[in-house]
Amino acid sequence: MIEQHPIETQQETPAEPTAASTKFDFVVVANRLPIDRVQDAHGEPEWRRSPGGLVTALAPVMATADGAWVGWHGAADEQLGEFSHSDMHLVPVPLSAEDVELYYEGFSNSTLWPLYHDVIVSPEFHRNWWDRYEEINRRFAEAAARTAAPGATVWVQDYQLQLVPLMLREARPDLRIGFFNHIPFPPLEIFAQLPWRRQVLEGLLGADLVGFQRQSDANNFMRCVRRYLGYTVKAQHVQVQDAGGAPQRTCRAEAHPISIESRELARLATDPEIRARAAEIRAELGNPEVVLLGVDRLDYTKGILHRIKAFGELLEDGKLAVGQACLVQVASPSRERVESYAQLREEVEGAVGRINGEFDTMAHTAVRYLHHSYPLREMVALYLAADVMLVTALRDGMNLVAKEFTATHTDNRGMLVLSEFAGAADQLRHAVLVNPHDIDGLKSAIMEAINMPSAEAMRRMRIMRRQIATNDVARWSRTFLESLATSHGRG
Repeated sequence: MIEQHPIETQQETPAEPTAASTKFDFVVVANRLPIDRVQDAHGEPEWRRSPGGLVTALAPVMATADGAWVGWHGAADEQLGEFSHSDMHLVPVPLSAEDVELYYEGFSNSTLWPLYHDVIVSPEFHRNWWDRYEEINRRFAEAAARTAAPGATVWVQDYQLQLVPLMLREARPDLRIGFFNHIPFPPLEIFAQLPWRRQVLEGLLGADLVGFQRQSDANNFMRCVRRYLGYTVKAQHVQVQDAGGAPQRTCRAEAHPISIESRELARLATDPEIRARAAEIRAELGNPEVVLLGVDRLDYTKGILHRIKAFGELLEDGKLAVGQACLVQVASPSRERVESYAQLREEVEGAVGRINGEFDTMAHTAVRYLHHSYPLREMVALYLAADVMLVTALRDGMNLVAKEFTATHTDNRGMLVLSEFAGAADQLRHAVLVNPHDIDGLKSAIMEAINMPSAEAMRRMRIMRRQIATNDVARWSRTFLESLATSHGRG
């Protein structure tokens, strides 16, 4: 799943449903359609293109490759016909409220999500969740099979749909099938806990190419395949066998780290209105010498409590002082119906309250906590207002916020403190890398970033910005699809 804050987009009126008989040469299959239903100025419903890197990356491909997108439109217990929007043909897959509870909130986000994120929270294993996950995956596979033209390319996205590749392969062996896992893939010793581990591996191996954020994720996947399926694994290739154990075809597993639309972010960073808003934000904070920033979905994988604790201890130690430094923490709402998330919100707000109660002055606040989502222009202003970005994820497939912060600092000022457990650490090696579980190490990293000589900070930021500009989101989709085009074959 690609984690993003809401982005302002052009509003468009809902398109009329079209006939379902058209077949498409390029099909994306994802849990959600790339649109959200909103209200216009008159209170009438309309569709708006969704935020996020995945939609940004694939919209141009869809427009030029006669593409269709299969996914849920976001409202339970509602049937919609196929329709077109923003150069994309959309194929809604209906979900009931019970489907959402069992397949999405249950197996996807209370079984797979914690399991794939190092069991930071204990996963739950319920057979009825698994049964519904299998049923919904089949529903998505059937919709994709109906939509794809002969010999089409189908790109399946993320952990909610890991069974779709094999289901699609069995229904449509003529298709070229890719899968991309946006979250980490766990090591064998953790994946072993999943009661349905064989079925998930077999489902993924229905693809010609399985993409991961990091090479270590691809390696974990191949180790699990070798251990639990007994297939021959050589380099990046898995020799998939038929029921009799004979070689059937080859599946490739590769690292394809996702990125951002860096050019657009850099353009926004030079917008005079946004730069003025950044100065205004610093003034609203009391013009501290140092603004530290965290931007996350409120999730236990993000290490929010760890950075708040480290900042609080720096205040206790006298290494930082309120008025001199301020931590701004944006925590967008997430999965609030899931108990572990509600508990996390209480813990974060309690930690913020304790620090502010002890260290706030009449003129300054220690931690400015914002439990909101913000449009892209405001986020760019926040990035520009910050001196140090804190990305302290305990486990993260990529973390695009780290890349967004870096891309917006076109003057090469500012510094990034980045968890080594985020996929972005593989590309942004010139950040101040840290183990967020080591609170003393995290405190030292924060102070290193604050006190880094400007020439060294600018040198590092320049290198990181060059890396992001070269490897943007368009290149991510292009390189994956180019590799998929060479992966389709048997034996």
